[in-house]
Amino acid sequence: MSSSEALARLAGERVDHRFKGLPPDAEGLTVGELAAQRRNLFTDGFPTPVLTLSAERLEHNLALMETYIARHGLAFAPHGKTSMAPQLFHRQIEHGAWGITLAVPHQVRVARAFGIRRVFLANELVDAAALRWIAGELAADPAFQLVAYVDSVRGVELMDAALRGAARPVDVVVELGAGEGARTGVRTEAEALAVAEAVAGTQTLRLVGVAGYEGEVPRADPERVRSYLRRLVAVAVALDEAGRLKDAEEIVVSAGGSAWFDAVAEVFAEIPALSRPVLKLLRSGAYVSHDDGHYRRITPFNRVPEEGALEPAFRLWAQVVSRPAPGQAFANAGKRDAAHDLDLPTAQVVRRRDAERPADGITVTGLSDQHAWLRTDPGADLEVGDWIGLGLSHPCTSFDKWQLIPVTEADGTVVDYIRTFF
Repeated sequence: MSSSEALARLAGERVDHRFKGLPPDAEGLTVGELAAQRRNLFTDGFPTPVLTLSAERLEHNLALMETYIARHGLAFAPHGKTSMAPQLFHRQIEHGAWGITLAVPHQVRVARAFGIRRVFLANELVDAAALRWIAGELAADPAFQLVAYVDSVRGVELMDAALRGAARPVDVVVELGAGEGARTGVRTEAEALAVAEAVAGTQTLRLVGVAGYEGEVPRADPERVRSYLRRLVAVAVALDEAGRLKDAEEIVVSAGGSAWFDAVAEVFAEIPALSRPVLKLLRSGAYVSHDDGHYRRITPFNRVPEEGALEPAFRLWAQVVSRPAPGQAFANAGKRDAAHDLDLPTAQVVRRRDAERPADGITVTGLSDQHAWLRTDPGADLEVGDWIGLGLSHPCTSFDKWQLIPVTEADGTVVDYIRTFF
């Protein structure tokens, strides 16, 4: 099935009880039929809570990163685990992405079901069943390209055993850990060379470069992050000089979360000429929706404002259902609906009938499973029945709470629905 056919299949899915926040009278319509009605979020039957994405801000963020990547001579494989939304994967590729980064085999299966041709798997994969499935995908589709991490000789042995007899070798990159106490990856250059030697001893794997994640650098600051990234480049140079990358068509050097991609751009600009062309692959994922908390604070665009600014695209709409005491109110969105692992939601706007105003004097102080606890300052104008628009922190745990997310224009017109697969 082609990618266009797979995406069309999403539009043909029926709206029913599986999808929260959608109008009850839309039951039985296809998603495409509902989108074609261009309903208004506030007046055409959407119940609360309902999570929305701004159409204009999504497009702004996609275009901004496309420009940034081109300006810095990078390739881009945004991390798909952020949204797990094939519609957004394809929009990212339309905006210049080389491919999509993923973390686990299920995510690769989702991407393949929707025609994604290039996948960067940012994990060492040692599950035999998943490796055999990937080998089958590579054999069936000559255009499919997958690059995966390796970070241990044992991992190489397990991959090799599972892939014996595969029609095509699996491309791998040595992962360099970000320092003592960091997450995965080899800790030293000597270990990197040992893993590379183990790969060379197989017929099932092909070493094509190095990768890492600078977001795990302990006590990260610009100096420490750049130092780690230069170590990563030095490992690539050492592997190339040792002849371990001679079978690569291009040498992959990859890093880049959503906090330090300016440092990645700076250091990758220093990569010397190697024996093969170099694919400088950035993997930032949270940019697509950005947020009103964690990523707003740490985005590199705060350090390079002349290069633009991402815009938070999420808004969670809830309704005030109780005002039991002065200074206290409750809205009908809670932990089941809102990301809360990094920061609580923030009250942004209040909507009463057709009028919208800033949520002055209103603070989210806690979340129950299905309620937001609101503290209201004296004089705050809030009553039962009001809609309250909440800003969220951490896109990854916002997307995964909603299977079908309305995309709204500034006036509330719903123009599309984003389907997620977690």
